[in-house]
Amino acid sequence: MQTDHKAPFLNPIPWVIWLLALPMIAMEVVVSAGASGLVGGPAAIGWRLEAVNRFAFSPELVRWMVENRQFPLEGVARFVTYPFVHGSVTHTVFAVVFLLALGKMVAEVFRPWAVLAVFFGSAIGGVVLHTLVGLDDPVFGAYPPDYGLIGAFTFLLWVRLTAVGANAARAFTLIGMLLGVQLLFGLLFGGGWYWVSDLGGFATGFLLSFVLVPGGWARVRDRIRAR
Repeated sequence: MQTDHKAPFLNPIPWVIWLLALPMIAMEVVVSAGASGLVGGPAAIGWRLEAVNRFAFSPELVRWMVENRQFPLEGVARFVTYPFVHGSVTHTVFAVVFLLALGKMVAEVFRPWAVLAVFFGSAIGGVVLHTLVGLDDPVFGAYPPDYGLIGAFTFLLWVRLTAVGANAARAFTLIGMLLGVQLLFGLLFGGGWYWVSDLGGFATGFLLSFVLVPGGWARVRDRIRAR
């Protein structure tokens, strides 16, 4: 058997995933450099907090906009800017790793515009659920849209398992495990209710896949008819 020495050791990450990941990485580099005193002087120590205040999603702000029927661009933009700012280096690393790993698998099937639709649609869906259930904590970080990519990946597994007559519930093993771990950590260490926005992101990504994945709804419909 011959080995292709020209083949890359790792399959390249699709450009659309880097388009989403690089701003997160750049933001973290800047705020971390400021916090360590490498750039910006004494004022740079507060750059992370300033970024969170400027870009994080605020349920209270959304309720104010709805009640007053005023929708300033700065407030509306927070629905899609909050995934690009994180609370710590560790937060950023985990969010970007999830994005690269899951985004690669989804982008191999979805068109680039569909990947963007899943990411930003899930970002919006996650914080909408967060707000509708009455939570007031601000939301920041890429976990909700990352969970949206998990939803899209789950859809692909679900369709594949359904097509071969296997137990389609196995497709939901990953999300069940992740949410279970989050709930456990929340109970043990007081992690809050951020899993709600993650769940909203997952559900949005899964549902959007019905219309975004090539032939997605048709495959499911044909399988239902075959039964």
